[in-house]
Amino acid sequence: MTPILAIALNPTLDMSSDAARVQPTLKIRTRNQQVFPGGGGTNVARVIAELGGKVDLAYLAGGATGPVFESLLAGTGITLHGFPMRGSVRISVTIFEEETGFEYRAVPEGPEVTEDELAPVFDLLRDFREGYVVASGSLPRGCGADVYARMADIARANGARFVLDTSGPALTEALEKSSVFLLKPSIGELSAHAGRKLDDDSAAEVALEIVQSGAAENIAVTMGRDGAFLANRDGISRLPPIYVRTRSAVGAGDSFVAAMVLKLADGWTVRDAFEYGLAAGAAAAMTSGTVLCLRRDVEQLYATLKEQR
Repeated sequence: MTPILAIALNPTLDMSSDAARVQPTLKIRTRNQQVFPGGGGTNVARVIAELGGKVDLAYLAGGATGPVFESLLAGTGITLHGFPMRGSVRISVTIFEEETGFEYRAVPEGPEVTEDELAPVFDLLRDFREGYVVASGSLPRGCGADVYARMADIARANGARFVLDTSGPALTEALEKSSVFLLKPSIGELSAHAGRKLDDDSAAEVALEIVQSGAAENIAVTMGRDGAFLANRDGISRLPPIYVRTRSAVGAGDSFVAAMVLKLADGWTVRDAFEYGLAAGAAAAMTSGTVLCLRRDVEQLYATLKEQR
């Protein structure tokens, strides 16, 4: 299989639990606590491993939470490349309120990271030839917004395909200063980039403009209950949503991009890999907390999707 390198510059310890009701002031008694290593790039690597693929993960870890984060990654089948940082791995908290079905998510901004701490990640990337490089998640504080743009340039120079799933200034810088093989924004992230609220049609127009500018070869836009669309030089391909009983939204986008990249690395067409990604995103919504998608659910949903074509 074509090699895959996932990059996690702002990883998390993802803690989730259930509560009957979330109220101010009072103690919120929770149960079913789960803890997983998380953050965009970490989740991408976890999903690829869950789906039977081989993947390398480059990440930063430090502080009291760093060893916990790394211990949770042990035994996952992921090839790990950990690099130290002075700050602590952040802790995110998700609480599922049983009374309403609402999910509350607290996601800290994370530690500051210096260029010196980023340097070993760039060194590893310079040695990575061909294959796929997946940069997913927010940039840590202290980083220049052009970090992903610089990584995209290095990957392209080495013959690798750069896949980006981020938002805000990091997304803008990457599209203005470099080019990527695959971009995976949500419609909300694409709207923020465009500076206006987008509907299905206007989002497709913006995506095609980005493709035509040369900033991205392929753009897979997820729209929640409205499905997803793929934009490239062949035009727009739309997929309806896969209806499942939603348990948690955590990691659905990461599952989508991970599954899509895995199948691209296996030699699938972009369109077929896009469909598999949609199945993985829906499968992630079926699981609680930060479990992400399960392989059996992905395969079942993908088979159903193929039957409906």
